[in-house]
Amino acid sequence: MQTLDLFPIGNCAASALVDRAGRFVWACVPRVDGDPFFSALLQGRDAGEADAQGVWDIVVEDAVETRQAYLRNTPILVTTITTASGAAVEITDFCPRFRQFGRTFRPLSFIRMIKPVGGTPRITIRMRPTDDYGARPITRTVGSNHIRFVGKEATLRLTTDAPVSHISSERTFRLEEPVAMFLGPDESFNGDVMGTAQRMLHETTDYWRGWVRTLSIPLEWQDVVIRSAITLKLCAYEETGAIVAALTTSIPEHEDQTGQARNWDYRYCWLRDAYYVVQALNRLGAADMLENYLRYLRNLVDQASRGQVAAHAEAPRGETAEPALALPGPLGEQGTVVLDHTQAGHVQPVYGVGLEPVLTEWIAPNLPGYRGMGPVRVGNQAHEHLQHDVYGQIVLSTVQAFFDARLFRPATVEDFRALEPIGHRAFELHDKPDASLWEFRGREAVHTYSSVMCWAACDRLANAAGAVGLADRQQFWTERAEQVRATIERRAYNEKLGRFAATFEGEELDASLLQLVDVRFVSPDDPRMAATMQAVEEGLRRGSFMLRYAIPDDFGTPKTAFNFCTFWLIEALHLSGRTDEARELFEEMLNRRTAAGLLSEDISFDGKELWGNYPQTYSLVGMINCAALLSKPWSSVR
Repeated sequence: MQTLDLFPIGNCAASALVDRAGRFVWACVPRVDGDPFFSALLQGRDAGEADAQGVWDIVVEDAVETRQAYLRNTPILVTTITTASGAAVEITDFCPRFRQFGRTFRPLSFIRMIKPVGGTPRITIRMRPTDDYGARPITRTVGSNHIRFVGKEATLRLTTDAPVSHISSERTFRLEEPVAMFLGPDESFNGDVMGTAQRMLHETTDYWRGWVRTLSIPLEWQDVVIRSAITLKLCAYEETGAIVAALTTSIPEHEDQTGQARNWDYRYCWLRDAYYVVQALNRLGAADMLENYLRYLRNLVDQASRGQVAAHAEAPRGETAEPALALPGPLGEQGTVVLDHTQAGHVQPVYGVGLEPVLTEWIAPNLPGYRGMGPVRVGNQAHEHLQHDVYGQIVLSTVQAFFDARLFRPATVEDFRALEPIGHRAFELHDKPDASLWEFRGREAVHTYSSVMCWAACDRLANAAGAVGLADRQQFWTERAEQVRATIERRAYNEKLGRFAATFEGEELDASLLQLVDVRFVSPDDPRMAATMQAVEEGLRRGSFMLRYAIPDDFGTPKTAFNFCTFWLIEALHLSGRTDEARELFEEMLNRRTAAGLLSEDISFDGKELWGNYPQTYSLVGMINCAALLSKPWSSVR
């Protein structure tokens, strides 16, 4: 049966997921949001079946045991497969990344090195990429030492020192000496394949271990933090600075055979998710990720300040997903929503990794889905939503650049001026309905979390103005922040219940209320916050795990817990003085990780199965943040 027990490899341009048998089951080209070259994860069947498609498999005859582990402090995966006779094969999988010619070398390439480490095993190499979202096996041509795979979106070339006919014919052969396979751009490969692969392995190992050495990690749970940080970096599309929410699309949030599952495409840059990523990595001192993401944000802010937006595109193929039921925003006739994406300062919640504003959502008809639980969605309708928390997340992500002396490009007065339209938009929308951070497709309200993030935008702009010596603008944004705060305290605090509510004049509970402390809207010892936390825990906790919300949404009542919200609870427990409980719950969450040390988005209430897209940046952020908060100090061992 298919599971999410998968190992990611990558280099910030290419990425793949490798299953527990050492098979490539997911890899997209030419970008992380592109056509799945290896699509077995969504083929609805076990990738080990004889006629499985979308897989890159090293089948070892009479295999009885498989062991896997990353090389220490790298995303380089070593799989060792042992046979009944004691023969063994070692497979090393990685995407090359290192400094070369004064720049970072990170091609769209995958390297597999296969060597016998005992006896003379017999292997079969099954390389079966698919094209056009699983519509067909990819077209291939065979050369003297390479195979070209000609796809609709990209052409890749496999260069190898193994007999090419063994691969093209899937012929079983004796592995008597090491072989190397380099899958990359459709270019001639100059040099010895094995020698080049070994050199790239050495230099890629050095790169990652050097990067890890720059991290400021806590004393406890170092392996958790390092693996989470490396994987967050793999979720960056470094060419533009975008950070994707996950490497996959359409892994359902819970088991569902109705064809109406909560399946979403997360291979895009949500400003909210990226904010939490850079916040976590800042705690570790990873300034390179922050700086590259700031470049992405500056381009988005530049587009927003000019009111630029592309025209909506038709779905390129397949079936267009259903339209939104009632997107929040200014109301037109009969309560329908009128979206104004051209207004200066308007920001979407999600963009493509290449800054694309339009992510038309459609259904890929030829992929059955994870365990057959379709539909498989490409694109994401959330680009049409109004989610007002994004204004705060842009400013919160950017404001560090006004204070951080490490950065190559500190923020300037001009950068502050460019941010002000974002602040104006936040102030304008702080008491207006939106789709919330959970992206409701059929319900609107004024959400407390969104309003608090609008307050944070104004509050931090005041800080930034002070940093660049603009006293008048500092006063202006301070006054704006105070106005927003007064509105929130009047309308989001429910006097009858003695706590904050998830919506203005409402009573609902939402795990995002736990974030009021994190953004410094209230202090941990505020009695209103203590009452809110108690209500959230009582209303949304299911055993060891937390829901986002408990009320029915567009798809019914939630059936799984949301991992990031459990980490929010752990933080809140610690900040409220319940540190022993927080540590116990944190260890419980760590026990739910995959063999790779990672988590997906959701988990069943009994904690036995992970659901949702994988690896999920939210969940990795939660592990880093909680480890940093809960760890004993380094001074305790000195």
